[in-house]
Amino acid sequence: MATKLSKSGQKFLESEIGTIRKSRRGKIRVALVYPNSYQVGMSSLGFQTLYQQFNNAQHVICERVFLPPAAGTQPTVPTTVESGSPMADADLIAFSISFENDYPNLLTILDQAGIPLRSADRDPRHPLVIAGGVACFLNPEPIAAFIDCFLLGEAESLLPRFLEIFEPGNDKKALLTRIARNVSGAYVPAFYQPRYHDDGTLTGFEPLEDVPATIKRAYLQQLDPVSTCSAVVTPNTTFGRSFLVEVSRGCPHGCRFCSAGFIYRPPRFRSTEQLEQAIARGARMTDRIGLVGAAVSDLPGIENLCARFNDGRTRISFSSLRADRLTPELLSALKQSRVKTATIAPEVGSDRMRNVINKGITEDDILNAATALVENGIPNLKLYFMIGLPTETEADVEAIVELCKKIKHRFLTSSRARRHIGRITVSLNCFVPKPATPFQWAAMYEVSVLKQKIKRIKIGLKKVPNVRINADIARWAYIQGILSRGDRKVADILSLAHANGGNWAQTLKTVPTNPNFYVLRQRGADEVFPWDFIDHGVRKSFLWQEYRRALRGRTTPECRVETCHACGVCNPSVE
Repeated sequence: MATKLSKSGQKFLESEIGTIRKSRRGKIRVALVYPNSYQVGMSSLGFQTLYQQFNNAQHVICERVFLPPAAGTQPTVPTTVESGSPMADADLIAFSISFENDYPNLLTILDQAGIPLRSADRDPRHPLVIAGGVACFLNPEPIAAFIDCFLLGEAESLLPRFLEIFEPGNDKKALLTRIARNVSGAYVPAFYQPRYHDDGTLTGFEPLEDVPATIKRAYLQQLDPVSTCSAVVTPNTTFGRSFLVEVSRGCPHGCRFCSAGFIYRPPRFRSTEQLEQAIARGARMTDRIGLVGAAVSDLPGIENLCARFNDGRTRISFSSLRADRLTPELLSALKQSRVKTATIAPEVGSDRMRNVINKGITEDDILNAATALVENGIPNLKLYFMIGLPTETEADVEAIVELCKKIKHRFLTSSRARRHIGRITVSLNCFVPKPATPFQWAAMYEVSVLKQKIKRIKIGLKKVPNVRINADIARWAYIQGILSRGDRKVADILSLAHANGGNWAQTLKTVPTNPNFYVLRQRGADEVFPWDFIDHGVRKSFLWQEYRRALRGRTTPECRVETCHACGVCNPSVE
């Protein structure tokens, strides 16, 4: 059944086509770039929020740019969706980067636009190039050579001040100096010099100008003053014609592999009153509402919110639901929305590994969730697992196979009663240690080992009917490890990969920097990381303590905002 759009929703959809209805005279022209396809970019609520934030400023015209599709042998010049203007004609080019694997696309877009790749090679004729997004405020260093200025943190608390200061055509260094000194979260790589030990590890960062030595990520203390919803409803996204509403930021559970659970601390939830207004607004445009957040099912009052719109006309879906939080009200909302596939993220197969990652759920929670979903008319399940986590053994890998079989048994028993057997899709993802998490010290497994783990699970589930397996390409996980954990030297690797037309196999054979240094090496307790100059509010000593607890298989209670001072976010003066 196709998602319905009301007349006002159709107008909302059509508003993206053509020229933005705002006089251009005297306005700052911004090209907001998502370095991937239109479909991927418009599926990002963060990107849509930036689009709205820029255009809410009266003195700004913001138009969207996406990675041009490959067309023949001639490169396509990146142009804006709204007016078809060349990206390079803008005063400001703003990249929104969610994933490290999009870094190569950043170089492709700049090159196709005729803009020098490296910031140091640009002159006053070129637009200022800035970047933000979660990948950037985890670790901006691998692309620091290509960006004039990073905005590290949440856009709502960064953009207003940045736009007060930004003036097109002014002396670039003078402008960047004002931004670095006056915008909290602004990071200008040219003003900092990394220093290295003889073994290639960092000794630290040295400011070259009168700018802050530490960059404090900017964030909203309260979410309610700013409503974060879809700016454009379009069918050409992963979510179809859904109106997306942000429920929360951060997550209280503290899974040790998850960057969102640490860089977005403290976890914050919107009030149900504001969410009700946002959902009602979206329901006037489309019958499909998507609630977005890392911890949607933890929202206080989520059951009453869903019941408020349990009218048979509004279909509410959730970006994430924990296996231990599937209440009857949430299941009813899923059933009403006619969801055909629900996702559970066990992450690992054994109780031991659940303690290591601090997942906070049990095997019974997972099995009961599978049963409840099928019994409520959701025929298909998708299961997310990670392989290659710290301390993982062959028994832990085998436990993933056994857990999938147990889920299949529960799934089959419940499905038979409904006389319809659906499909289970098992998604296997290679673990990549992320900055600003307790696992930032961990080494990745070698590609050959990751391949063996994936193969073992595939063989174990090969003869289980109605189970399909989607697995990461281990080599790409290795590359992601380089891009997420690297320092400024990674810019040379990216440049060479770009020159080689994206041939990473050739690049990794010829690059002068040993990429294993970033991926396969266990980090020392006192090592300075390339991202340590960013202050996310979480003490590094707390992350190290969490890593040590993980290695011992010890768990940590979930985040108790304002009553706990363990990590340092809520009360940095308390050790």
